[in-house]
Amino acid sequence: MKKKVELSAYSIVISAFGMSILCFVLCLQVSRDDLNWLSWTIFGVIISLCFCVLFYSPLSVSLSDSELTVNRLLRVRRIPLSEIESVRLCPPTMGAKRIFGSGGWFGYYGWFSEGDLGKYFAYYGKSSDCFLVTLKNGMKYMLGCKDAPEMVEAIRKWLK
Repeated sequence: MKKKVELSAYSIVISAFGMSILCFVLCLQVSRDDLNWLSWTIFGVIISLCFCVLFYSPLSVSLSDSELTVNRLLRVRRIPLSEIESVRLCPPTMGAKRIFGSGGWFGYYGWFSEGDLGKYFAYYGKSSDCFLVTLKNGMKYMLGCKDAPEMVEAIRKWLK
């Protein structure tokens, strides 16, 4: 089973607006004079942000007979089903604090913390599509995909 990650409207707007502004500023800077340190700095920021998106932004979540997989553009995060302790529907709250990661830049990914959940790593596009996977070693993942309840039920069936 494979389910696509859909981005929230906020995430789409922030990503498109932010990238447009950065590219516009870079074009203005380059057109004014030769490439100087500011042009290279802006270019470096754009490349760094795109690099993070390529490695962390979630595209889909899939479930096979042996693992739960978070598919990203350049990498795949595999979680063996044998290591999963529990799974439940659990949208993040407004009180979630971003420790290190993206709060909307092409999705939500990185380390977050909430009072009742503790620290977790997130890969999702919309908070309404989220579920929490807790591993036997205590590690937590907040994942999100279209039809999250169906994905949660499929994982629960395997756990039984």
